[in-house]
Order: sequence, then structure tokens, then C-alpha cells
Amino acid sequence: MLVFGHRGQVATALREAVVPAGWTVRTVGRDHVDIVDRAAVAAMVRESGATLVINAAAYTAVDRAESEPDLAFAVNRDGAAHVAEACAAAGVPLIHLSTDYVFDGKSAGHAYRETDPINPLSCYGVSKAAGEQAVRAATDHHAIVRTSWVYGPHGHNFVRTMLSVGEERPEMGIVDDQTGCPTSAADIADALVTMALRILTEPAPAEAGLFGTFHFTGSTRMTWYGLASAVFSLAARHGRGTPGLRPIASLDYPTPAVRPLNSVLDCSRLLSVYGIASPPWRHSLELCIDRLCEAKMEVAA
Repeated sequence: MLVFGHRGQVATALREAVVPAGWTVRTVGRDHVDIVDRAAVAAMVRESGATLVINAAAYTAVDRAESEPDLAFAVNRDGAAHVAEACAAAGVPLIHLSTDYVFDGKSAGHAYRETDPINPLSCYGVSKAAGEQAVRAATDHHAIVRTSWVYGPHGHNFVRTMLSVGEERPEMGIVDDQTGCPTSAADIADALVTMALRILTEPAPAEAGLFGTFHFTGSTRMTWYGLASAVFSLAARHGRGTPGLRPIASLDYPTPAVRPLNSVLDCSRLLSVYGIASPPWRHSLELCIDRLCEAKMEVAA
């Protein structure tokens, strides 16, 4: 498997994932191949000998994208197109990662299905939606996987930020009116490996419905406040201090990019087609917290 992306949360987790005997995972970062460079991407896919490609490379600085739209679109739309075009030319299937931010989140209590209309609210969301369209236009042999609220022991994410900031502040206000499903990068990597195995061993993957758009997230919906509470509860077992947490509204924590109030994704299609179920959220979060605390990993934001 050739993975575009190297230092990101999912790419790192893919390097650590258990893969079938005889498989290898090669991750390539921007310093080696920038997906904005169409010719470089085509050469990498063509010369790598890969039998499947995963595009985990993305511009993910949600707030900064509002002031850097050209860069966000260059990576998330044009880069996605370059990867998909290269896969089509090489006859290689593609798994492409996308996001819950393609939805506006205005349907309270509704878990978004793959067929629901998209309406992104932020530049990041618009650029990722454009990337999805580019992938669909370039190759039929694709699986787009939307996920949400990704966390892990590496990279920039909410869990690591909470552990870092919680050491410095006795009290914190945490947004309590945005709802989503926290998703472990390790769980995403395991799901992608399972999908890849099915795609590459199924005699007729298209006829089996293995291509198209799918959702994969953790099993339980909660707010950022709920997630922060869980993070500090689990970290307390390692002697970490617990700051006072105060629920606040999104309006009390303004950001350059507008976030969807409801980011819950319906993952039933992935279960039906691939047999992949959303993993228990608490176990996945516990593994991440244990790894961060026991190894005393750097958790700076």
C-alpha cells in the first residue's frame, strides 16, 4: 500500500498498523512527494509498484484555511485530483480520506448518511468537498471514507491539546453545543487496512459495492465538553491533575472557521458492505491516553 501522507495522524497510525503477511505500507510525505505536483504524484504511483493507494495527505488547519484558501484548495482539491488521476492511469484502486465538515450540521439529532446533501460551512470543508468531487471524476475505483474528530498520540488533535493545556490552567471552558463522534487514528488505520484487503482480494470489487462513499467514526456521540471530561477522567489514573471544566456555547468561543453543530455520521453502510463496526469509544480513548501518559509523550498543542 502506498500512502500519501507521512507525519499526519492517520498516516502514522498506518505505519504502526498490523497488516497481512506479505504486505508493506509505504508512507510518503510532502518533503518527498508534494501532492500539489501532478507529475511527481504520477511518477510515484507509477514507479512504486503499489497495488492500492491511500490518500491521507490533507491541509487540515481548519481555522487557518480561512486566510489561506488557495493553499487549502491546492492540497485538498487539486492534490486529491492528482492522486486519483495517477491511480486511474496506473489501474490502481484508491481509498481517499474526507471529513464530516462537508456537512453543515444543522440537522439536530440526525446522523448524516452518505447520500445526504452536503453544505460545508468553512473553507476547509468546501475544499474537502471539492476533493471528493475530484476523486469521483477521476476514477470509479475509489472508496471515499469520511471520518470525524480524529485523535491519537501523534499530531495536532483535541486530546493532546487538552492534556497540554490542562497542565497549565486550573479552569477551562469547553464547547458543549457541538456534537460528534471522536475517532481514534489507530481505529481508522485498522479500518482502512480491512477495506484494502477486501478490495484487493474480491474478484469483482465494483460489483460487490466496495467502491463509493462510506462513513467511519467512533461509536458514541458526545460534545467537546463530554470528550474533555472523559480525557481528564482517564488521565487522572496516571496522576494527571484535572482542571475545573465549564460547558460553554460555540458563540462564547469564536473561531475564524464555522464548525457544524452536528457532526454525527451514520456508519451503517460500512458495516453492511465491509463488516466494519464502529469500535467502542472508551476503549480506544483509553489506549491513547495510556500511551501518552505512560510514555510521557510530548503533548504540546
